[in-house]
Amino acid sequence: MRAPQPRTKSGAAPTSEELHKRRGDAVARGVGSVIPSYVDHASGGTITDVDGREWIDFAAGIAVTSVGNSAPRVVEAVRAQVERFTHTCFMVAPYESYVAVCEQLNALTPGGFAKRSALFNSGAEAVENAVKVARHATGRPAVVVFDHAYHGRTNLTMALTAKNMPYKHRFGPFAGEIYRVPMSYPLRDGGLSGAEAAARAVELIEKQVGADNVAALLIEPIQGEGGFVVPAPGFLPALRAWATAAGVVFVADEIQTGFCRTGDWFACHHEGVEPDLVTLAKGIAGGLPLAAVTGRAELMDAVHVGGLGGTYGGNPIACAAALATIETMHELDLAGAARRIESLLVPRLRAIAERDPRVAEVRGRGAMLAVELVLPGTLTPDPVATAAISAACHAAGLLTLTCGTYGNVLRFLPPLVISDGQLGRGADLLDAAFG
Repeated sequence: MRAPQPRTKSGAAPTSEELHKRRGDAVARGVGSVIPSYVDHASGGTITDVDGREWIDFAAGIAVTSVGNSAPRVVEAVRAQVERFTHTCFMVAPYESYVAVCEQLNALTPGGFAKRSALFNSGAEAVENAVKVARHATGRPAVVVFDHAYHGRTNLTMALTAKNMPYKHRFGPFAGEIYRVPMSYPLRDGGLSGAEAAARAVELIEKQVGADNVAALLIEPIQGEGGFVVPAPGFLPALRAWATAAGVVFVADEIQTGFCRTGDWFACHHEGVEPDLVTLAKGIAGGLPLAAVTGRAELMDAVHVGGLGGTYGGNPIACAAALATIETMHELDLAGAARRIESLLVPRLRAIAERDPRVAEVRGRGAMLAVELVLPGTLTPDPVATAAISAACHAAGLLTLTCGTYGNVLRFLPPLVISDGQLGRGADLLDAAFG
C-alpha cells in the first residue's frame, strides 16, 4: 500500500479528520459527500484514504471510472498530451483528438445512419445541447420527460429532472415548455406491459401537449438517480415508433448507462432502439470531464455555425483520455466484464432478498444493479432502512450509493475492471450490512 504524501508544515500527512475540519472553513456547505474520509489513491476496485483505510468501490465515482482509476492507457495518453499542449479551444485552433473522439462515438452509438458529434464538459451540458439541437431542427418548443428522471443540475436540466430534494428545492423558477409523463416502473405499475405503459404516456402527450408541439422526447433507457428503474420490455421501442411517426426527436440519455455499463456498449442496444440523439458523459474518459451529443447528421448539422460549442468542450487532455478509455474497453471486453459482474452479484442480491422481506426487488443490467427497500409486506418506501444499510456498508469498508425518488434504493456501480475477489468481498460486506 502506497503511503500518503506529506502535505503539512510538519511533514506529516493530514488525516481525514483534519481535512474535514479544513473543508468546513473552505468548501460551500451545499456540496455534499457520501463518506467523510479523503482519498489518497485508488485503482481497480478499491479506494484508499489518507489514513490508509481501504474501501471496496461499488460506486466508481457514480459510474465514471469504469476502466478503473489511473488506468494504464489513460495515464499514458494524458501524460503524453500534457507534454504536447493542454488547451487551445477547439473553436479557435482545432486538433485531431477531438475529431477522433467524434469518429469513435459516431461508430459506436446505436444506428447505422450518418452521424455527427459535438463535445462538451458534463452530462448536463450534453442534455442542454441535445435540447437545443432538437428545438432548432424541428422548430418546436416542447420537451417531454418522465417521472423519476434525472438529467442534471443546471436550470434547464433541473426542470427536466423529476426529484425536488436535493436537486430543485428553492432553485426556481425553471425553464418552461417541459412536460412530464409516467415512466414504465414494473414494480409500481400494477402489471402494465411495456406497450401499455408507452400507450399511457403517449395518450397524455397527445392530449396535454400535442404531438405537433413536441421537439424532443428525452428518456434514460434505464433511469439512474430515479432508482435504476428498468422499463418493461417493449416500452422504449413503442416510444421510439411513436416519436418517428410524430416527427419528434427521440433523445436517449445514456450518460450513466453508456460505455459498457449495462453489458453492451449502450443500453439502447438491448432492445434494438436507435435514438435520433444520444447524450454521453461519465464513463467516456476514464475520470476526466468530457461529454458529448451524438446523433443523426441532418439534425446535428441543422444548427448554424457557432451555435454549438464552449471554451473547454472537448479539451485535448480529456479527448486523449477518452480515446484511451475506448481502446481499453475494446481490449478488455468491458461489456463482457459487466455481464460477468451481473452473473456474480445478482445471485448474492437475490439471496439477500429471499431472507429479508424489506427487499421488494432486485433489478438492473450488467454492472448497473440495485435493490429497492420497502416496509415488509407493502410497497411503502423505506428510506430509513436504506440509509442505515448504506451507512453500515461504509463503516465496514464498502462504498455504496443510494438513489430513487423515495430515497429507498441501494445502487451498485463497481468499476468494470473490479476483480472477482474484490466483488466477492464487497458482496460479503453488503450481506453483513443487511444483518
